[in-house]
Amino acid sequence: MIRKAVFPVAGMGTRFLPATKASPKEMLPLVDRPLIQYVVEEVLESGIKYMIFVTGRNKRPIEDYFDASWELEYILKDKDKSSLLADVDKIRDDAEFIYVRQPRPLGLGHAVLMSSAVIDNEPFAVVLGDDIINSEIPAMKQLIKVYERYHSPVLALERVPEEEVSSYGIALAKPIPDDDGVLKITDLIEKPEIHESPSNYAVIGRYILVPEIFDILRETKPGRGGEIQLTDALRTLCERRLVLGVEVKGKRYDCGSKIGYLKATVDFALQHPEFKDEMKNHLLEICKDL
Repeated sequence: MIRKAVFPVAGMGTRFLPATKASPKEMLPLVDRPLIQYVVEEVLESGIKYMIFVTGRNKRPIEDYFDASWELEYILKDKDKSSLLADVDKIRDDAEFIYVRQPRPLGLGHAVLMSSAVIDNEPFAVVLGDDIINSEIPAMKQLIKVYERYHSPVLALERVPEEEVSSYGIALAKPIPDDDGVLKITDLIEKPEIHESPSNYAVIGRYILVPEIFDILRETKPGRGGEIQLTDALRTLCERRLVLGVEVKGKRYDCGSKIGYLKATVDFALQHPEFKDEMKNHLLEICKDL
């Protein structure tokens, strides 16, 4: 049973400067909710209760967002608008939030390692908050179903165009017979050049890992940029035990990039019951002038 999810949110969000100079990237709004709420809701809908945020400097707004705001709740109640906070209130009631500090930005692997004392000796999820996945079955739930069958680490995979492989960790993976969409991963390469890439299976921002990864991360030497790369530790894990990949069903938006964030904003607005008709008409008017 997966009870805990780790959210590494200590990054500086430099690709969104100056918007993220004083506000975390994870708090950027996607229509009417911040990015971080979408991934927390996905995890909660997947049956996970404990949300462990690995934070850093200037990330306090994330903690405040999921905390109670008595003054605001009082004002909204007085104005008969208390329903505006209903979604956040439900999350706060159903989940438990734990915050761990990453004092220096030493990479994704180091951020995961910082959660070891809270995770203790049980399997856990890792969720990257800038990957928003719109799917009928929550993306994390898809991974959990595979973990429950095999009791092995599971990584979310997506096939990407050849020209994009240098932006991802790429898996060397083979399909498992009679298990649609599940693959055995035998190796991983971090951001390979096109001619060096073993496949176009990109590792995206959802993982189910086991406590063994912490000892491996402690042994992993810093790589590119002096950071401890999670991909390097996962390569070692592949040598020691079965590691699986799942082609996640759904549409992923890379909200860590400006164009991915803009695409997500348009698509989610077109799906929103309050805005979809007006947004569609607006886009049609724009397209007439192109």
